[in-house]
Amino acid sequence: MPLKNKNMLPISRRRFLLKGSLASAGLLLAGSAAQSASRFLYGLPDSKFFGVQMGVITYSYRSMPHDIHQLLQYIVDSGISAVELMGEAVEDFAGKPAKTSDLSKEDYAKQVAEWRAGVSMEKFKAVRKMFKKAGVSIYAFKPSALGAQNTDAEIEYALRAARALGANAATVELPKDTAQSKRLGDLAAKHKVYIGYHAHTQATDTAWDVALNQSPYNSMNLDCGHYIAAGGNNTKERLLALIEARHDRITSLHLKDRKTKENGAANLPWGEGDTPIPEILNLLKDKKYKIPVSIELEYQIPAGSDAVKETRKCLEYARKALGA
Repeated sequence: MPLKNKNMLPISRRRFLLKGSLASAGLLLAGSAAQSASRFLYGLPDSKFFGVQMGVITYSYRSMPHDIHQLLQYIVDSGISAVELMGEAVEDFAGKPAKTSDLSKEDYAKQVAEWRAGVSMEKFKAVRKMFKKAGVSIYAFKPSALGAQNTDAEIEYALRAARALGANAATVELPKDTAQSKRLGDLAAKHKVYIGYHAHTQATDTAWDVALNQSPYNSMNLDCGHYIAAGGNNTKERLLALIEARHDRITSLHLKDRKTKENGAANLPWGEGDTPIPEILNLLKDKKYKIPVSIELEYQIPAGSDAVKETRKCLEYARKALGA
């Protein structure tokens, strides 16, 4: 028979017992353990292991059609509780104008720039709330609004949107022109949001030095797989040393398993390449570096599988590597 409170609202026995269990968990557990127990009881994803936050860049789901709601479902189905959010789905949700056949590429870019300059942040806040309710936090935002061709108003839009989403960084490719990283760093300081610069195989131990010296809000979005694929001096030992040396300037890592240049530089399922994934993750764990790690799915998806299943495999590999 249902229990009733003073206001005669029915409370199921299951719900009553669940609340009691949560209260007990709160008393018996502390810190991340209590949070993990709470997530488990409510069926929320939890991809933080021993303080290491495993996330995913939503580029990983590019092979699967999605709007913002479908994308969130993919993330949850992958068991992921934190993300680097690419710009397209959230901008579409916020009302970015669609390209029509009568518009040239240049005219459409102007139309988007005007929209970005004046768009309300309410839809971005709504995305943050939607993701939070599903147990997913957003630590980085990567729109196509931070390039040399973008206006200052677009760049400031990207930084405002990052804040509205709950992210502490907006990510972009490391520019060749140092004037651009200076421009971005100055605007980032104004909004107190970091710019995380991503590099491919041009990465070296000193590739970010100029940008980091230009502004305290310029930071590294270090792609460990691309670093290893560059080969040469980019060894696993030097990668681990770079993370140690620059941990306080790294706002997020990208993780994929690539062969070195000398071994063909291929993207492979985790555990088959040369990226020292277990060593990287355990360095973060042992040193207690609060750097979120983005799974970036770039290897070929096997027949019969999909991006969600493969992301879950990467997450499971990381979990085991951390001893969880």
